[in-house]
Amino acid sequence: TARPLRKVRRRDHVALDLFLVVGTTVIHILLRPEACELLGIASIKMMALTPSSDIRRRRRRNDRRDISRGSRSFVSCAITGATMIQLLILPRIRALGLVPPERLRRLLDSTHRGDAPIQLMPCVYDGLTARLVAQSGFNVTFMTGFGVSSSRGFPDTQLISYHEMLMHADSVAEGLSSAALELSPNAPVAIPCIADGDTGYGNAINVKRTVHGYARSGMAGVMIEDQVSPKRCGHVLGKSVVGFDEAVQRIRAACDARDEYEALFGVKGPLILARTDSLVTDGFEDAIRRCQAFREVGCDMTFLESPTSKDQMREYCERVSGWKLANMLEGGRTPILPPAELQSMGYTMAAYPLTLLSASIKAMRESLDLIHEGKSTCDKILQFSETKDVVGFTKYSKEEQGTNYDVLTIFEK
Repeated sequence: TARPLRKVRRRDHVALDLFLVVGTTVIHILLRPEACELLGIASIKMMALTPSSDIRRRRRRNDRRDISRGSRSFVSCAITGATMIQLLILPRIRALGLVPPERLRRLLDSTHRGDAPIQLMPCVYDGLTARLVAQSGFNVTFMTGFGVSSSRGFPDTQLISYHEMLMHADSVAEGLSSAALELSPNAPVAIPCIADGDTGYGNAINVKRTVHGYARSGMAGVMIEDQVSPKRCGHVLGKSVVGFDEAVQRIRAACDARDEYEALFGVKGPLILARTDSLVTDGFEDAIRRCQAFREVGCDMTFLESPTSKDQMREYCERVSGWKLANMLEGGRTPILPPAELQSMGYTMAAYPLTLLSASIKAMRESLDLIHEGKSTCDKILQFSETKDVVGFTKYSKEEQGTNYDVLTIFEK
């Protein structure tokens, strides 16, 4: 009976050796050198638990009790190794394997299933606001056209071009990335961002170019709407929408661009958020019909702009499938509801489009009034050290001091 047990033990030893080789390779690829050194020492200790000489000695003694003990030792090694992989390697693998659209998809899917709370999205418009949202611990954000227009000194009436919006998308993406590197340098993962694509800046071909451009900027999603160009904020007077067929054509073109991007580059294209403003111009039923049609042609998310009551919001969620966005504009047409109530209605995301912009305008006006009156602004502003930290000086200084990029030094080594 001892011979079969010895065969099992030899197989265990081979499996352990294979585990250590593969595990060490993955560790060196995915982890920092310091972690590799520590885990290399741990691997040596694990191998010492069952050395080949000990196994040979057990074979000579033909002691089944020792063989059983050796098997238990291997099991302990395997459990220890599996724990290391689970804690240190798998999170990194998951992060590396998820492009922004897929991260967004998983977040929304978890909320839709009820496994996670509604996704709250304070809206950003530049690199600084993007860094602030990421540093505050939010899972997702939205680049607002209203905010971008305002930051450039214009109202949200599509005076800003596609190129200017794309420049801000690049700035937002850089802000999110830099914040991720500071928050988790060993496994940085930038939170996903949905970009405001307005009307797509032209016909269906322009819509496709808009989606492709935002995808290259690292945006996880793109919102396309059915207003007549030049469009304007959905909560102001004077807006109008294109016909039903043209609206659906825009969304179909955006979905085609999403799929083309995946075919071209082998990664998921940005999710498509289809927005309709027809509730104000053509009534609630027309707005629901458009949202349903948008879903039929393949959009991932819908956004019914400017519902004026809880009943409208609830009925929209009941009659339209898929992920849905609630627009929580303070002072706008839509009731401001608690996140839990929005989720109970069926919303997946809640956007706060102007909160950061309005708060900053208020703070700047108050500070300007104090300066004009010759009074101190100390109670209105951050400490200089905190301001430096928010914008990235702390991280920059540490990296500058801890990294030597001197060319002569590198060649001397």
